[in-house]
Amino acid sequence: MEILELKEEAINSINSVNSLVELNNARTKYLSKKGLVSSLMANMRNLSIEEKKTYGAQVNELKNTIEALIKEKEEYLNDLKVKEQLEKEAIDVTMPSYSFNEGTMHPLSMVIKELEDIFLGLGYEVATGPELECDEYCFEKLNLPKGHPARDMQDTFYLDAEMLLRSQTSPVQVREMLKEKGKPIAIICPGKTYRRDQDDATHSHQFMQCEGLVLGKDITLADLKGALLVMAKNILGEDKKIRLRPSYFPFTEPSVEVDVSCVKCGGKGCSMCKNSGWIEILGAGMVNNNVLRMCGYDPEEIQGFAFGVGIERITMLKYGIEDIRNFYMNDLRFLKQFKEAK
Repeated sequence: MEILELKEEAINSINSVNSLVELNNARTKYLSKKGLVSSLMANMRNLSIEEKKTYGAQVNELKNTIEALIKEKEEYLNDLKVKEQLEKEAIDVTMPSYSFNEGTMHPLSMVIKELEDIFLGLGYEVATGPELECDEYCFEKLNLPKGHPARDMQDTFYLDAEMLLRSQTSPVQVREMLKEKGKPIAIICPGKTYRRDQDDATHSHQFMQCEGLVLGKDITLADLKGALLVMAKNILGEDKKIRLRPSYFPFTEPSVEVDVSCVKCGGKGCSMCKNSGWIEILGAGMVNNNVLRMCGYDPEEIQGFAFGVGIERITMLKYGIEDIRNFYMNDLRFLKQFKEAK
């Protein structure tokens, strides 16, 4: 077969294939070791040297032409295959989507977020600290030296003589005071705390606290009451009232227990508030001068207040939850109740 005839045949044959299988058959037919292009080379033995050069160049040109045609056709067929596959797998965006089960925010997280929003609105900042704490920050700088009887009020998880799992978030306040070196402060410190309590309906060995600290010139107990009243009204309802009762904490002087009007009876008296009309929610007071001095503040220039509220405590009051263990059981039936309140 002459070169020009073979070239014309190959072009027509390659252009007419409609699949990669047919194209591969064409490649074998023309370019394999026993293909038609290779068979042309057998004719060279009967040619002169000069004719061989011309003939060989023509055969190589034919081979290159066929290879180029096959490559071009292969790219076309591959693109066509991809296009067909995309059309077959096309997604109808107008079809209804699958339904997904939406998660819910944990009630404790919801209340922490509410507290943060309230106090950020009052100009406070949110401060955090390590849960593994040293005795100095957790007790000594809070006016609780080693051997102090008030330490018995908290049965603490100690890792060794100096390190412990914090029993309150007060160490965060200490760290902030030491960092600010006598400057005014307004912070809240939400986070986990740990005590060696027996778990029951109202106690847990691990629980959440949110403590607050305000230091500045001319800060009074009235400022404390105002801040706590704003918190109580926003968390438990606008109709809520609070009252302050004298108490004792080593790190505050004077110290107070804070009660809120009963969330069930509104202060009229019921079994929940033991007919008193009030429910205790937190402890607070003016920061003890000893604490101020140990943390780098001059009590003659700076005064302030501190408070600490149990997150589980106010969440149970807010939502009428009777057992603290519900917060940690991971029962979806319980958690899904708070979806609408998120």
